[in-house]
Amino acid sequence: MREPRICAVATGRTADEMRLAREATPEADMVELRLDFMERPDVAGVLEGRTRPVIATCRASWEGGHFSGSEPERRQILEAALAHGAEYVDVEAAANFTPDLVRSTGGRRIVVSEHQFDSAPGDVAARFAALEATGAEVAKVAFRASSLKDMLPLFDLPASQRENGHGRVVIAMGGAGLPSRILAARLGSLWTYVGDHVAPGQVSLTRLLEDFQFRRIAADAALYGVVGNPIVHSRSPIMHNAGFAALGLNATYVPLEARDAPDFVRFARETGLRGASITTPFKVSLLPYFDEIESLAQRVGAVNTLIVRDGKWIGANTDVEGFLAPLNKRIALASARAAVLGSGGAARAVAVALADRGAHVTVCARRLEAARTIATLVNGEAGEFPPPPRSWDLLVNATTVGSTANPGNPLEDTRPDGKIVYDLVYTPAETPLLKSARAAGCQTIGGIDMLIAQAERQFELWVGQRPPEALFRRASGLPVEISAQP
Repeated sequence: MREPRICAVATGRTADEMRLAREATPEADMVELRLDFMERPDVAGVLEGRTRPVIATCRASWEGGHFSGSEPERRQILEAALAHGAEYVDVEAAANFTPDLVRSTGGRRIVVSEHQFDSAPGDVAARFAALEATGAEVAKVAFRASSLKDMLPLFDLPASQRENGHGRVVIAMGGAGLPSRILAARLGSLWTYVGDHVAPGQVSLTRLLEDFQFRRIAADAALYGVVGNPIVHSRSPIMHNAGFAALGLNATYVPLEARDAPDFVRFARETGLRGASITTPFKVSLLPYFDEIESLAQRVGAVNTLIVRDGKWIGANTDVEGFLAPLNKRIALASARAAVLGSGGAARAVAVALADRGAHVTVCARRLEAARTIATLVNGEAGEFPPPPRSWDLLVNATTVGSTANPGNPLEDTRPDGKIVYDLVYTPAETPLLKSARAAGCQTIGGIDMLIAQAERQFELWVGQRPPEALFRRASGLPVEISAQP
């Protein structure tokens, strides 16, 4: 099978807007022209002057599109697109004129599609077989995935159905389905779609090319990923994929938005996942599924790294090393008063790291019992949330508060008054907590520093060598250094 192509989705109300959108993504191999977004579909005007292959689509409202006219009108629009030279037209399998359109063209240039926006279909293989039986040149199935396991049937499609002369496009929509858009080569898709979220889970062309390095993903690439929920906006893929490319490794790293721990475990085992970064909320819940857990991760009671060796699952924790790296030369931790906000896996790693360096650790969480559990682990104390004034030298936010997914400031109306504020949140780079701390005269450290340091160690655990010096920092696209002296 040839390498999958990238199809950019173009929308607009007028022919002028559509032509502008059509030419806005020159790096794409082809363009889908969504004629159903137009006030008055103008096939000739939209196709005028094009330089790349196009798919003409006029999606009916009854299958998630915007066209509300009659079926005879829609058929006329699609037939006009064929007459004006469109390489493909996309028509729903359920449209009453689809059999006639396939017969009149011998199936050539016809994409017969089926969309399910509420759930995954029961039998993906049977649905593909039915679409391919129509005689259309390309069969396309798109459905919403609410879990990673919903995608598994796409990995299991029989080879005969991929190689029997029919082209195929498979898409699992939504955050959980994002890997299906990235792994088009592995799934046997002719192309994948990019755009401005025209469909659930769709990513931009820039992200597909830069974060995921789509052009170099082979069908047999070793699969790695980052598991969490939410996770689709993680910055980890751009670093690890840059590392694989720099070392010439046939590997790829994708976001894995799991419903729960068993969902990730099933997906990972059935797809042969070679390793994973583990983030909120799975650093503790995944512990029972490992065959072996390294000693540091055992002490912390949380894993952030999955290593697969000879079929065995090995759990490690690189958060401790990653957390300490930015603190070196900034503060003498011995006897320092450290307040740790949070009670999850990240807070456990931070508490262990600080205690090992001699700091006096106070764990502050809204759930006091959870704070006590971590405090006991490091011979520290459980404290109120937020910590009272003048009670800390170093404050570490190990919660998700302040992130893009969970906006806010964990200190709320409390003015920071210690020496250093360290926010593990890295998206956005400048959180409300960091802004307020800097305004109060504190030194600040952002989460990007820890993210890079722990990711470099993960990469080494997976492939046996560190990424090239400063590669992850350059690839991240985030500030190299956002710390500031007061």
